[in-house]
Amino acid sequence: MIYLDNCATTFPKPSIVLSAVEKANRYYAANPGRSGHKLSLKASSEVYNCRENLRDFFNAKSDENVIFTLNCTTALNTVIKGILEEGDHVIVSSLEHNSVMRPVKELEKNGVTYTAAEVFPFDNDATVDSFRKAIKSNTRLAVITHASNVFGIKLPIERICALLHQYGIIVCVDAAQTAGVFPIDVQNSSIDFLCVAGHKGLYGTMGTGALIINCDRIVKPLISGGTGSSSAELLQPEILPDKFESGTANVSGIAALNAGVSFVRKKGIENIYSHEMKLITDLYNALKRNNRVILYTDKPQKEYFAPVLSFNLEGINSESTAQLLNEKYDIAVRAGLHCAPSAHRYMNTIDEGTVRVCPSVFTTSKQIDALIFAINEISKRKYVKKQLQ
Repeated sequence: MIYLDNCATTFPKPSIVLSAVEKANRYYAANPGRSGHKLSLKASSEVYNCRENLRDFFNAKSDENVIFTLNCTTALNTVIKGILEEGDHVIVSSLEHNSVMRPVKELEKNGVTYTAAEVFPFDNDATVDSFRKAIKSNTRLAVITHASNVFGIKLPIERICALLHQYGIIVCVDAAQTAGVFPIDVQNSSIDFLCVAGHKGLYGTMGTGALIINCDRIVKPLISGGTGSSSAELLQPEILPDKFESGTANVSGIAALNAGVSFVRKKGIENIYSHEMKLITDLYNALKRNNRVILYTDKPQKEYFAPVLSFNLEGINSESTAQLLNEKYDIAVRAGLHCAPSAHRYMNTIDEGTVRVCPSVFTTSKQIDALIFAINEISKRKYVKKQLQ
């Protein structure tokens, strides 16, 4: 199969990631931080190594400021529900994923309001000004996607952070689609909270994520329970990372994430991005020549886009296109709304959705050529009609 659904999760995984999972389960599948025996200490060491790796990778203040989560959604919920209270206002962008919009919408019943700042592709000045106009006297938090998981549009996070901090507003960045693809320095970017998926651009396994804390803001934990520390106390510890890491850690997943981060570092983020962006640019140029292909942005450019492309075929719904690619050509893409109806409403694709393509470091030019061939063939009306009958 030609796998081009890497926005959902990267596949295949690097061999060192697969080896890390096996090694963890075979040699130190014990509970870290709960016991003093050798296996527990080995598990604790692996968890710490990953924490240290992530701290260095994102330039966090300290290892303790790296919090392991189930996924990026859990990290986002921790910040959103841990900060916002009745009467607060939060700014989001017009391109947000449901992992931001659903918790924000849920908090409306508790008296929280929100404003969606419009994003302007290829015009960072207009985007920053849009966030400026969204600020209110009671704005406490901004939760912003680094890049759209549907259209690849990248936001000027550093400039937005600088603006919002002038007004004392906390900034949380959803880096689900950019961690491992773009360099992210939380201290230089002044990002207060960075939410990361472990199973996408960091090439870890599913069920892993991280919350990188780069501020002293008080956040309530999403859950509470056993941490292996202060066990005689019935109140949740306030120390990091224990405050946010109740329950048994996903040691094999954390070991895989550690290996994935090391893989990305060895390959080089700039090399990974250049490779993936060239594939997306080649795909865009080829699809642009087919007058039956509908594209929703201008040609992707490095400053403004992540390596993601959405399209449709004239007269064919996105699900049917993806089904044909899967069944006839053995090509995996994702169709529909991609859990981001806000982005689709903004781009006027809410009714039909889009077909989304996202390469990885393992994607080849030949695979993109095969996709182009398939799309061109599917776009022929007679062929499509026959296949969909």
